[in-house]
Amino acid sequence: MKAAQITSFGTPDVLRVTETDRPSPGAGEVLVAVEASSVNGHDAIVRAGGLRMVSGRKFPIGVGLDFAGVVVTTGPGVEGHRAGDRVWGMVHPRQRHTVAAAAEYVVVPAERIAPAPAGVPAVEAASLVVAGSTALIALRDSVQLKDGERVLVRGAAGGVGTAAVQLARALGGRVTALARDRHAALLRDLGADEVLDYGTTTPDRIGPFDVVVDTVGSELNRYRGRLAKGGRMVTIALSPPALAAIAASTVHGARRIRAFSANPGSAVLAELAGYVTSGALRPVVQGVYPLADVAAAHEAFERGGVMGKHVLAVSR
Repeated sequence: MKAAQITSFGTPDVLRVTETDRPSPGAGEVLVAVEASSVNGHDAIVRAGGLRMVSGRKFPIGVGLDFAGVVVTTGPGVEGHRAGDRVWGMVHPRQRHTVAAAAEYVVVPAERIAPAPAGVPAVEAASLVVAGSTALIALRDSVQLKDGERVLVRGAAGGVGTAAVQLARALGGRVTALARDRHAALLRDLGADEVLDYGTTTPDRIGPFDVVVDTVGSELNRYRGRLAKGGRMVTIALSPPALAAIAASTVHGARRIRAFSANPGSAVLAELAGYVTSGALRPVVQGVYPLADVAAAHEAFERGGVMGKHVLAVSR
């Protein structure tokens, strides 16, 4: 089978699509024929060598976190999934993978997949797995968004940002999106009550907010300062400056900056599918690339300035 792999740490040109053996599922595992996988920040960090404690230094290293596809076969002890089921899921982000989700086939534990939302093409479904689950966990669990609260989403045009705008609205939030002005119309269509141009809007001119969801990682303390009494802030950015700001904010108690690494299981994925099926969450796909063009997809991701996700379409 074909699989996208990292051949050394570096820029996107270290990615290669190689021939490798098709894996077989063990006890409690499922073999999935991958139809699509999206490009995520985690992939770029692993590729650049920023997570060597997890990925190790032995090459090749698999790339790709999330996928949508079809169950081929199951290992012993698996219940609730059978060949032909359409599923979506995610490999474990804190484990080494020689073959990951950007491949023709992937093996994952059964508790890391769930039925994909019915009627949604694989490319669109794959764009929502990491982005949607991250936004859902951030809003529901980390900051516990309540009905009627004022929410600021920084980096609202990105994959997590577009999902956060929609899910915050679905959870009853009054949403302000901070993004490039050219994305304003689509963000309003996704549910933002207000869209602010991040190029001309400074933190001291906005707020206060009950909740801040950050996907950017810069100026975290300035945005934390825009929280109302009882406000909460969460960031998905885990760069060294962001980690320093998170550590320094602990003195502020409930108004500290929260952080987490999304690692959804079947229950979260099933809940996410419900939001898609109901129409509360819809995919935003910027570009679709064949698996052979994985390096080009990573290059486009790193250029930024886009609306939504870059997705790899896998064909056999």
